[in-house]
Amino acid sequence: MADKYIPRLKTKYDAEIAKAMTEKFGYKNRFEVPKIEKITLNMGVGEGSQDKKKVTTAFEEMQLIAGQRPVITKAKQSIAGFKLREGMPIGVKVTLRGAQMYEFLDRLITVAMPRIRDFRGLNPKSFDGRGNFAMGLKEQLIFPEISYDQIDQVRGMDVIVTTSANSDDEAREMLKLFGFPFPVETSEDKAAA
Repeated sequence: MADKYIPRLKTKYDAEIAKAMTEKFGYKNRFEVPKIEKITLNMGVGEGSQDKKKVTTAFEEMQLIAGQRPVITKAKQSIAGFKLREGMPIGVKVTLRGAQMYEFLDRLITVAMPRIRDFRGLNPKSFDGRGNFAMGLKEQLIFPEISYDQIDQVRGMDVIVTTSANSDDEAREMLKLFGFPFPVETSEDKAAA
């Protein structure tokens, strides 16, 4: 039987991050150490109600980025002002878990984020109070899987990282150890807060 492939960041979590988190927060056993449970990618296609081809294109791009088949999201209710009827396709989303989640996270941190124009780090306040982190990307071009010549329109997407952390501080520390580029907080920043 062939060895099962283990993603680089999963190995890093098991070897380094879990130990560092236990030292900093004093967990009693290894099951208390927070971990990333899932990553959800969401791409809204507002003009998808008028043009089905745009939703299909977004679907194909999301599939390339995530490495997994996405789901087409449909409108839950009709909104006349947006010329939207219930059941019309309005976007695509995908939920990543396990090895694919760690692979996507690795590509996001090491390849995609450095390609963002005028990037000054992630907002350390983008947590929801329960240890989950959300960020928005302005364009899908930062992923190397997307060819600049083949896109019809620049689309943004949301990336939501769901963790098992009890607080935002625990989640922030864990994501920092994974390599998320949060700006370094100075003593002046703490005084202003």
